[in-house]
This record gives sequence, C-alpha cells and structure tokens, in this order.
Amino acid sequence: MSYCINPRCPEPSDPGNLNNRICRNCGSLLLLQGRYQVMRLLSDTSGFGMVYEAYKGANPKLLKVLKPKHNTNPKVIELFQQEAAVLSQLNHPGIPQVESDGYFQVIPQDGEPLHCIIMEKIDGLNLKQWMRQQGNHPISASQALNWLKQLVEILHLVHRKNYFHRDIKPENIMLRPTGQLVLIDFGTARELTYTYLAQVGGAGNVTRISSAGYTPPEQEKGHAVPQSDFYALGRTFVYLLTAKSVTDPSIYDPLTDRCNWREQVSGLSSPLADLIDKLMSPTAATRHKTTQDIIDELATISSSSISTPLSSSPQLPSQTKMQTVTLPQAESGIISKLSKRKHLIAQNKWLWLGTLGLVVSVGVYQVKQIEPQVLPEIAAYQSIELAQTINANASYINYLVISPDGEIVVSGNADKTIRFWHLASGQEIRKLTGYTKPVNYFAINSDWDKLVTGSGDKNIQVWNLVTPEKNKILSGHSSFVNYLVISPDGKMLISGSADKTIKLWNLATGREIRTMTGHSSFVNALEISPDGQVLASGSADKTIKLWHLATGQLIRTLKGHLSSVNSIAISPDGETLVSGSADKTIKLWRVPKLE
Repeated sequence: MSYCINPRCPEPSDPGNLNNRICRNCGSLLLLQGRYQVMRLLSDTSGFGMVYEAYKGANPKLLKVLKPKHNTNPKVIELFQQEAAVLSQLNHPGIPQVESDGYFQVIPQDGEPLHCIIMEKIDGLNLKQWMRQQGNHPISASQALNWLKQLVEILHLVHRKNYFHRDIKPENIMLRPTGQLVLIDFGTARELTYTYLAQVGGAGNVTRISSAGYTPPEQEKGHAVPQSDFYALGRTFVYLLTAKSVTDPSIYDPLTDRCNWREQVSGLSSPLADLIDKLMSPTAATRHKTTQDIIDELATISSSSISTPLSSSPQLPSQTKMQTVTLPQAESGIISKLSKRKHLIAQNKWLWLGTLGLVVSVGVYQVKQIEPQVLPEIAAYQSIELAQTINANASYINYLVISPDGEIVVSGNADKTIRFWHLASGQEIRKLTGYTKPVNYFAINSDWDKLVTGSGDKNIQVWNLVTPEKNKILSGHSSFVNYLVISPDGKMLISGSADKTIKLWNLATGREIRTMTGHSSFVNALEISPDGQVLASGSADKTIKLWHLATGQLIRTLKGHLSSVNSIAISPDGETLVSGSADKTIKLWRVPKLE
C-alpha cells in the first residue's frame, strides 16, 4: 500500500491507494520526488518530526518529515535543513546515510510545503535484540574491544562536526550483516533544533532525553555535554559484557549509586575495564575529555594482551608526562611581523592521523595509481616525546596553521573564534571573533596579512591581519563552505562548498570570478599547483577532479575510492597526488606534469 503524508488527509493509510500515484482521498502525490513510495508511519512521538518507512524501488528508506506546526518558524526550518546537510557529510558505514539531495520539499494538495529528509534504513538487529537472539550471553573481551573501537570511531566523526548523540544505548546501536555497528536515532540530527525549540519555549523539556541507566547525571538535569555520550557508551558495554541491565540489583547499588559490574566479568584485562569505568564516571570532568583520548587509550590496550584477568592488575606502559605551560607575557611585535610570514599548513581534517597539505605542481595525463613500496627505516621517530601542552580552553580545536619560523600557531575553534598563540610560551596573543558558526577551516595568504574563513553560515570572511581595514564578506555559496585555498601569487581565493560548486574570487576586491561545476556531491578538499595552472578537488561523490584554473575547464576525473574523498595533497616534485577517503584508504596517484 501507499501511505499519504498529507497531514490533512482523512484516510492516509487507505488500502485503495496501493497502485495509485495520487491519493484518492485528498489528491496529494504519493510517489515523492518521483521515486520514494511511503509505506507506513513508524513514529509520531519525535519532538519535531514524523518518521515513515519508504521505498526507493526495492530499497527500504526512512523518511523524516517536519511537523506542520513548525512551518511558520523559519529558524526551525533552517536548522532542519542544516541537520540534513550535516548528516549527509557524515559519510561512514556506522552512520545511516543521507544523500546530498536527501532534503526536499513536498507540497500536498491544498496545503503548505512539507520539509522532508530521506535516509538509509539499516538492515539488521539492534544490540538489545541481538543479545536476546544469542541467548543473552555476555560478549567476549575481544569482541568488546572491537565494538568499542567501532563506536568511538563513529563518535569521533560526529564530535568533530560539533554534534553529539545524547541517547546511546543498546537499542540505538544496530549490527549490519557485515559486522559493522551503526549508531541510529541520531541526537546529532536533532540537537540544534531541539536546543532551539527549548530556548524559544515552544518545546518543553525536549533537551532532557533520558534512558534509564544510560543517561548521565548532568543530562538528567538538562545539561548534556559531549562527554555525556561517553557515560552512555560505558554503560552500554557493561550491559554487553554482563548481559545484565545496568539497573539490575545484582550489579547496581542504589544506595551508593555504584555499578559493581567488574566482578560479573571474567577474562577482561584491567586496562579495558578501567577505561569503561572512566567512561561512566559520575561527573563529566572526570571522564575522557575527547574521543581522541579514548582512541589513544584503546590503541595502547590493543598493543598489549586483552586476555589478562582483572585480578592480575597489569601495569600500563609508562606515558610521557603532559605538562601545562605557564604563560608569560607575549614578545612585543609578534603580530607586526605577520606580513613577513610564509604559509605552512598543518592539516588535520577528517583523517585520524591527518595529512600534510603541500602546495606543489601537478600533471594531468596518464594518471596511474601507485603501488605501495617498502619505506626506509624510520627508527628515529620512535623517540618522539611530548614537548609541551597549550591549554587553549577554547572548545574543540578544528584546524591549525603554523608560521614557517615556528613562532606562531593559529587555531580555528568550535567556540566560533580564531586564536593566535605564541608557540614558545603558549600564550594567546590575539583572538578574532564575530562568527555565527564554529570555525572549521581557514586559509592565510603567503604574506600573512590576510586570513580567510568559511563556515556553516555559507559566507566567506576576509580578515586584514596587519591593517585596520574592514573585513570583507563574500556571499555566493548556497550551503556550507568546506574548504579554502589561496593561489601562490596571493591574488585569487578558491572555495569549495557543500552546494557541489567551486568558486574563484578576486581576493583584493572580493569579486566572484567564476563558478566551476561538475561534482555531484559536496566539495571537501582543494589543492592548487604553485604555478597556478591546475586545481585539484576532492568530493563526497568519491572522485578527484583536475581543473585548468585559468579557464575553469575540467581536465580529468580520477576514480577509485569507494567513499567520500575528504583530503588531498600533492608531493613537492609534483608527480604524486595523495587522496584520503572515508573508505579508510589513502591512495597515491602518479600524475605527469602539465605541458
């Protein structure tokens, strides 16, 4: 049967609509966007959306529709659209996929437009169902380590986008037939909207999402933070390792509010048990600070045996002590020297280990993928030690650039600021404010007198670092600005956006020079050759494109990745292009120079 999503339809589930394209009760279209057939209503209890089961041909989908009562609030509509765009950028097998055109509007007969998001429906059981299917037997230590790594990897991507889930529990984790865990019922897709609705007073206690035993104390009080996800994650693994509810009297003491789970588990190493206990510490401040901290600790545990019994209490390898720098006064004249700096990018975007983006020349004929070769000895790198820690206290650090003389590091932060730090002392020496969204990416020209930023507000800001000129606002993109690069001569700015376009700008005047189209999804990365002839772009459409910069002509499309291309770099000799992807691979391409 076909289900009618028109909120005014008198009989939306009429069996007589089985083979109809138009509802016989209200006259509304039943085949949405010419390809999605809605079958049934799954949930109408969400704070702002209705959830339906739909099909694209034989492929099951989930359809999320904004409730009509919110159609008069343009801010909620904007946030709903933004959530779709953010989810569509979280390209990972552990997250339900939303395509780049996953947001659309449907106009029912005699009604207002309905705002819709179509997303992947996961085939498989959630972990609560899976445990029952397995006879409620606890999972093994090795399986716990594997699953914990998977889920932290998913959260790492989500938190890097400045979202968090808020409702992690076994019922919200599904297991694909391939063994990949998938986090569903995303708080990430509703956090902004829920928060906004609560602030305007129109949605009661929508921010207080609570699941007995899994929700941390601060979230119960309506103050969820990213570390709230860690608490719920720890409680989830207590359930998986004991096969007991986290409120079961055999492991939970309500008088002390303690979960005495460890004595119920055998064959689990103390380091892994300690990590789980830290995840679910009563206060957020005593949990891990970031997903990267958990990743690092899991890597240490993986390098040692995980089968050591808890009673033996093995010692972890000694760690280099992290030091907090005492911040003296900044040296005078640091900012005045900015115009003499040269640009060196230290990039950490999407990939866990990061990729150093080098601006070099590129060729375009007979592109070949390079086969792996044996690397020379790198034993000297085994002695790397932590030199110092700068306590930024500025929320997540999303992007960094270091000056070539090593005196200054510039950070783009989730608290909507850009900050300049004196590397030797660790002191903050300048702060740029005025952003409406977190700063995920920026670029600085070779003279270090202009800084350019792009963010989720769709605009580009050009800052004058040396002179008091008014900042320029460059408008033209219709979605997030994901990447920026400045030409070697400092005259041209190139921007890549979630609107699938690349725009070229005159950096001095702010005038748009050209728009380049061809990618079928978000543009995630850009790299320009130092001679200014060729631009390389990486996209969520899984391709890399090479463009002739002077004319905007597409020269070549490189295919080979199985998922979104998130970062690209080119070797100093201009003969190798490197691409990093959400398919968990780095590919090297041999590219002869342009004649």
